[in-house]
Amino acid sequence: MVTSEQVWAALRRVRDPELGRDLVSLGMVREVVVDGGWVGVTVVLTTPACPLTEWIEGEIRAAVGALPGVERVEVRMEAQVPPHARLRAVEGLGIKNVIAVGSGKGGVGKSTVAANLAVALAGMGAVVGLMDADVYGPNLPEMLGVSRLPAPRGNKILPAVAYGVRVMSLGFLLPPEQPVIWRGPMLHTAVRQFLEDVDWGMLDYLVVDLPPGTGDAALSLAQLVPVTGAVVVTTPQGVSLSDVGRAVRMFERLGVPVLGVVENMSGFVCPHCGRETAIFGKEGGRRLAERMGVPFLGEIPLDPRVREGGDEGRPVVVADPEGPAGRALRAIAQQVAARISVLNLSQEPVRNP
Repeated sequence: MVTSEQVWAALRRVRDPELGRDLVSLGMVREVVVDGGWVGVTVVLTTPACPLTEWIEGEIRAAVGALPGVERVEVRMEAQVPPHARLRAVEGLGIKNVIAVGSGKGGVGKSTVAANLAVALAGMGAVVGLMDADVYGPNLPEMLGVSRLPAPRGNKILPAVAYGVRVMSLGFLLPPEQPVIWRGPMLHTAVRQFLEDVDWGMLDYLVVDLPPGTGDAALSLAQLVPVTGAVVVTTPQGVSLSDVGRAVRMFERLGVPVLGVVENMSGFVCPHCGRETAIFGKEGGRRLAERMGVPFLGEIPLDPRVREGGDEGRPVVVADPEGPAGRALRAIAQQVAARISVLNLSQEPVRNP
């Protein structure tokens, strides 16, 4: 009969291809149960959005199923997102990871990517917050179809909830069309209050939508909280790429790892003839990522349903999840989650003094 020791030994031969280590040494195997020819294995993934879930399960079944005496293998997959080491060391903060979404210029679809990234991660089972730090154009409430905040709890602001995502934006607090005419110190105060005075609860990921450019908001965020990593959004044309290159260098100067570049509006596929037209060029984001030495996370096609979803308050990952844009955004969300896991598990733990 097979023994649990044999099963553990077999699991030590199953390696996570992204982390380069076996599941046992990574602490991903929570439990092994052997009952005659039946073997049950419980595995804890580093994110519910793990793109390798099916592959890992298949490797476990193959490794354990090859043992003499094993008749059936049952694999139970759970998920626990590892926290960023420096965030874990911040007392009283229940946020495991902060993801900044930025761009070098406006009009590239940064807020659309931030909203869909948050909703996609929540749809995969993560606990997600979305902070609208783009105080000069706070349009995330409209994009998510929410217009007001719940009643506060004590001295804390409760975020709105849309599609399983906890949302905070200055747009909830301003009359329509009222401009925000603030200098840097006021922006810094707003970012701090959004972090400290909002009852986010326990979050796996807080996605922060930054204003375009390389100014005060990104600097304030990096000064106030350890940022796990940044996603930089561009369109393919040269003008956008030049500005986005500056954004990549800005995050590097701030000590924020760049998780990767996303190319938005990469091409339009005609719904009638199926022919693709590269209206803004093609593969500029990929070339930029290669030149800057950062990962390329993927391309999002120019799709009217993305615009329609934003206008109607239904992000495309919800409104059309199997369409080209919906699939691309969900794949990008999986890559972001995977890169955060790799980053966090490769860091040395931070010890409180």
